[in-house]
Formats: sequence, C-alpha cells, structure tokens
Amino acid sequence: MSETLGAPRVETNPVLYLVGCAAPPVLHVRTAIELAQSHGYDTCLVLTPTADRWLAEQRTELESLTGHPVRSAYKLPAEPDVLPAADRFIVAPGTFNTINKWAAGISDTLALGLLTEAAGRGTQPITVLPYLNAWQAGHSAFQTSVDRLRAMGIDVLLGEQYFVPHVPKSGLNRPSSYPWHLAFDAAHQL
Repeated sequence: MSETLGAPRVETNPVLYLVGCAAPPVLHVRTAIELAQSHGYDTCLVLTPTADRWLAEQRTELESLTGHPVRSAYKLPAEPDVLPAADRFIVAPGTFNTINKWAAGISDTLALGLLTEAAGRGTQPITVLPYLNAWQAGHSAFQTSVDRLRAMGIDVLLGEQYFVPHVPKSGLNRPSSYPWHLAFDAAHQL
C-alpha cells in the first residue's frame, strides 16, 4: 500500500493532512490543529524532518491532540499505514525550500512524497499558506515554483489578501500572528 493511501478509513469526519515545514510559525502548529478540528477535520500532522526536530518536545502533546502519530519519515515497506487516507492537504507554513522542491517534483522526505503524489493524482484539494521573507520570494525560482503549483491546481495563498513576505530583520517577522485561518477560509471556498 502506498504511503498516500493511508490506513483503512473508519472516521466519519474528513481527514486533513496538515503539512508543517521548518519556519517559525510551525512552533505554533497547535493553533492550526485546533482550528482544523473546529472546522470538523480529523487532523493528521506531517512534518518536514527539521520541523519534526523543532517540535520534538511537543510530539506527545500533538499526538494526543490529533489522536494520530506525528509523521515525518517514511515507514518501512512491510509496516502498515498508521494514518487514515487524506481528503485534503494544507501546507502551512510552506517554506521556500519545500515549495521549490515540490514544484520541481522532488520527494526526498515523507512530506514532499505525500505532496508530490497528491498533486499528481489531482483528486484532493491542496492549499499552501507560505511563510518566507521578501528576499527569498524575490528569487526567480520561487515565482516559477508558485506558478507551476498553481498550474497544477494547487491553491497558493500568496499576495496582498493572503501572506505577504516580510523584509528580513525588519521586526515584521511575527510567527505567533501567522494567519493560519486564511488556509481554512480558502479551503472552505474551494
């Protein structure tokens, strides 16, 4: 069974895979989980390896909150899937690195593997709420990646009404006020 198919479905609520990348807002991912649950999602947390390391001390709490293991690494081929199959994906915070690798089709982590397969299958809605600075956003590869993801039908919430990259070292980098709600608002509009 493929990683993206998940365990057999027994839940009645739609399953959300919340993919968290290594950016400061991920330290507040509990906010996103609680928001997802308030929207009726059975929420599974998938982290990039660095985000997983950042949240190591919160792992038990996050697993208790979601009722699922936090995943960040591929399982062994003979191991069963421990997460239910996803109905929707939200990538938040979506980093420069993850967005560029995903758009290029690189799947060297579980998070990227799940996202590349989901995008290729095209059957599950995917919303990305980025978090990066203006210098990263100004790199030509980034806009190309955003355009490529959007062309695949992925909702990238970048721009004036969504997320506007901050100027590095400007004091405008406030990860505790990251607009998680925008990802869920957009998800309900799709």
